[in-house]
Amino acid sequence: MSSERNPMPVQPADTRIFNFDEVALGYTPMLAKAEAERCLSCKNAPCMKGCPVGVRIPDFIACVKRGDMDRAADILSADNNLAAVCGRVCPQENQCEKLCVRREKLSGSVAIGNLERYVADWTLTSGNNLPKREKPDLNLKVAVVGSGPASLSCAADLAIMGAKVTMYEALHKAGGVLMYGIPQFRLPKDVVEKQLDGVRALGVDIVTDVVIGKSLFIEELLEEFDAVFIGSGAGLPSFLGVQGENLGGVYSANEYLTRVNLMGAGREGAVTPLIIGKKVAVVGAGNVAMDSARTARRLGAEVTLVYRRSRTEMPAREEEIVHAEEEGVRFMLLTNPVAILGEGAVEGMRCVKMQLGEPDQSGRRRPIPVAGSEFDIQCDSVIVALGTTPNPIIKNSCPNLATSAKGTIEVDECGRTNIPRLYAGGDATTGAATVILAMGAGKRAARAILTDMAVDIRKM
Repeated sequence: MSSERNPMPVQPADTRIFNFDEVALGYTPMLAKAEAERCLSCKNAPCMKGCPVGVRIPDFIACVKRGDMDRAADILSADNNLAAVCGRVCPQENQCEKLCVRREKLSGSVAIGNLERYVADWTLTSGNNLPKREKPDLNLKVAVVGSGPASLSCAADLAIMGAKVTMYEALHKAGGVLMYGIPQFRLPKDVVEKQLDGVRALGVDIVTDVVIGKSLFIEELLEEFDAVFIGSGAGLPSFLGVQGENLGGVYSANEYLTRVNLMGAGREGAVTPLIIGKKVAVVGAGNVAMDSARTARRLGAEVTLVYRRSRTEMPAREEEIVHAEEEGVRFMLLTNPVAILGEGAVEGMRCVKMQLGEPDQSGRRRPIPVAGSEFDIQCDSVIVALGTTPNPIIKNSCPNLATSAKGTIEVDECGRTNIPRLYAGGDATTGAATVILAMGAGKRAARAILTDMAVDIRKM
């Protein structure tokens, strides 16, 4: 048994900044077996307590150890409908791997996420990757709003149990944030398409170009369907609220990534308007900020990431931070923008130095401006990556739906809203979070729908 964690092979940084190919190359069979053998097969499986969808982690890893990939795939897919996605983008280091007993004293956690991706990718290429709907049809029709991780997870679980599911997506391609938000170099779109094919194979009907709250209303869906699930995500960006944010060349990260990922704005001759700057400033330090900065690097820009706290407080995954540094993104820490400069278009950004005080409600030390420390940096584009909240279209079009002051839909622990037969989950209820947390919410809502509709879920 190897004591050292087996690292994920990656493209060299000086090569990958010139392409949008996937950075992480995946385990070879030899690496996967070596890493699987590091698993201690703990009887109490503390790692499982960190998995929002309850994957039987030691069981599928044991199958990888003995080379039984069919069984490993069956175990993994039984709890995770989007394993190929989760193996790439989930923050395993803060969830399952954080609770691995090897973490502190035995050369680091088992690379559960890397093994999950290995098994899921084997499934996608094995020729038997499409799930089959084996349950008898229920007399149950469910509408699902949105096609991101919460919606896909909810829809798949319902369809597996025999419900007839129709999914409505506002954009012209399904997949939600998986398709328009996360870049190709981190989550290839052909992987997303294959995962969508799996959901369609279960009988889910995906209808695109339909905006719920504009094209159709929640009340209409409740008249046509037995239940409705809202998984519309959190697509409304937050901004700095400073002078100059309306200048040409200022983008929300959401808009910037959507234009590049979904509309091909980075390609030569693309008709989608996008100022591809030479000097780009990205404000923020979460995964979306790293995605934006790394995308801008691949489009040829010098990139400076501006963050008001220190590196220790960065909310992005450590892997994404390291990859951004390797790719030449400059970090300007303990710095906060106070104005965007220019006449009609961005010419620079005025910043102020920060120092850290006592912890705030987030548990991180509060950033405090340093008096008299203002300075200007040159840039011709600014990407603001400060988080998102739910789009108010559904809330405004359904006034009886209870929402929070932040615009999130209020639900109980199972995803039930205050309106009978209406459920919600994912970022629409929590604000921007992670793919796997959204999936967990979708699965809980699916169980609640089936339970409320008196369906026997004991075998689910």
